[in-house]
Amino acid sequence: MEIVYWGIISILFVVAFIGLIYPIIPSVLFILAGFLLYGAFFSFAPFGWFFWLIQGLFIVLLFVADYIANMIGVQKYGGSKAGIWGSTIGLLVGPFVIPVLGILIGPFIGAFIAELAVNKRNIQDSLKIGFGSVVGFISSVLTKTIIQLIMIAYFLLVVF
Repeated sequence: MEIVYWGIISILFVVAFIGLIYPIIPSVLFILAGFLLYGAFFSFAPFGWFFWLIQGLFIVLLFVADYIANMIGVQKYGGSKAGIWGSTIGLLVGPFVIPVLGILIGPFIGAFIAELAVNKRNIQDSLKIGFGSVVGFISSVLTKTIIQLIMIAYFLLVVF
């Protein structure tokens, strides 16, 4: 049964990484579910208050990294709040409208349309801001990948 339990926990962690590409999947919840299932299947004894404190800080860091990377990406290229919102909406909708490439095209189109329509920017500036949203998204994915790897490595260190 131990192999089955570890298989379930591993699947939850894999789904958490898939959530980096499909933001509609709440990555952090799958990582937390892996921790909680470990406790339910085996024991919560390895998880002291310090473990939960560190993991809680990483969870906050995941949310902050996501927001800040998108915001910096859009603002660095001259975007506004409308561009940030457009990018976020595009990020959520894009993968469903255009499978695979939608994760990059969605934020670009969202920021582009928002800046063009709401702020009445010219096409060249709107394209630049759309590109910034893609840069922000890629930065966010890389940062969150590192954070999630650290969370899982710390979990494994505590468990073993």
